[in-house]
Amino acid sequence: MKTLNLFYEEPENDRWIKYDRYPRKIIRRIFRGKAKPGGVMLIALQLMKGLDELGIPYRFNDYKYAKKHPTELIGIVGKPQLIFEKRFKNPILFGAGVYSHPIECPDLFEFYPNVKKILVPGNWIKEMFEPYYKHKVLAWPAGIDTAKWNPSIKKQKEYDFLIYDKIRWKHDEFETSLIQPIVNELERLKLTYTILKYGSYQPNELMEKLAVSLSAIFLCEHETQGQAYQQILSTNTPILAWDRGGYWQDPYYFPNKVKYKPVSSVPYWDERCGLKFEDISNFSDTLETFIYQLKRKDFKPRDYILEHLTLSICANKYVEIYTKTTDENSSNR
Repeated sequence: MKTLNLFYEEPENDRWIKYDRYPRKIIRRIFRGKAKPGGVMLIALQLMKGLDELGIPYRFNDYKYAKKHPTELIGIVGKPQLIFEKRFKNPILFGAGVYSHPIECPDLFEFYPNVKKILVPGNWIKEMFEPYYKHKVLAWPAGIDTAKWNPSIKKQKEYDFLIYDKIRWKHDEFETSLIQPIVNELERLKLTYTILKYGSYQPNELMEKLAVSLSAIFLCEHETQGQAYQQILSTNTPILAWDRGGYWQDPYYFPNKVKYKPVSSVPYWDERCGLKFEDISNFSDTLETFIYQLKRKDFKPRDYILEHLTLSICANKYVEIYTKTTDENSSNR
């Protein structure tokens, strides 16, 4: 197996004067400590973990090697600033941490013909990108660390449900129309719960809450991949998921710039994972069925993750795409 060339860097912008991004980064490190990896950085880290598990060699951010070997494919995992700023001569496999929609760069393949393929995290976003980028778009999810997120974390149950609140837009409206009615129904049935709000908890809190929760309710408008809910599933915790469908809701784009549907809150899923409900009108009936199946031990969510989304499975898929892209580029030269 040839050594892969991987690149990832966090986007850094100057704020007040040219190049002030560099001293600002040092100052942040001094006062805040080492930065915690964000969602896109985790994609790169988890890919490399998967490659390590498979014993597949890779170079990481080796700019000198890439410059000396301009015909070799490189994988740019993160945001597109590396494509725009570094001016690589190499053929590029770009993604999965790309921009939100192709209208941000509709002429990507014209201005940067060395970009050969673009990876996005799941199928519905792939279908959203395809009218712009055609066959050059592929779906590729990052793997889940199933050794870290495993059933052995479970302790004595304190809660029937962990409510994972990742509603990003119009939260006050959904607090009234969705979250509070869900809480009311749980209380009516004397079911216990705890709530985690996305962006407002420490990294270890999700695992701590999962350890003492029998099941989870996942609330999010839509997910391109949804690593948090997949980490929950990996601990063998079944999920009752709000999957509203409909339009992509990002207010920067919708409804004036982009109208795309259907989307999903749980794009990687089957019946082993739990149950889904569309809105509060069918929550009560779905909850009743969910509890019945939970008691019968019908759900086996970890089996789904082990079959589809482990670090090694996803890394192997990346290698297959990387290898095929290399071969296609070689044959076209």
